[in-house]
Amino acid sequence: MSETARARASRRNGRKSTGPKTRAGKQRAAGHARTHGLNLPVLHDPALSHQVEVLASKFVGTDADSRRYELACRIAEAQVDVMRVRQARLPLLEQVETDSDALAQLVRLDRYERRALSRRKSAIRTLVEAAKAKARAVLAN
Repeated sequence: MSETARARASRRNGRKSTGPKTRAGKQRAAGHARTHGLNLPVLHDPALSHQVEVLASKFVGTDADSRRYELACRIAEAQVDVMRVRQARLPLLEQVETDSDALAQLVRLDRYERRALSRRKSAIRTLVEAAKAKARAVLAN
């Protein structure tokens, strides 16, 4: 396949996979997250915000500087999201045998969990890199 043919095929495929086209399809897709509340940011819920603060303090301690605490909060937010997805999954797991729609809902929840796990992993790496940079700066002085 020539490079131009491959590029044309790629563009055609890209046009087909851009999400729902109709108004009804877009509304249905927008409603997926609303059914379980996972589109609500963690910090908009006071109870979840408190969980984030508690977890962040456990990660870096109470005497951490503001940058480390901020990075720990990012990790904690992602962890709370992971826990929320897993809690939303539990009732669906019980319904899989009796409800044919439960399996489809579980598949949709998987996307939210993967995204939260990815955010957590990225936040952990950022915190580790910040700690390494701080250690290098201390050693340089």
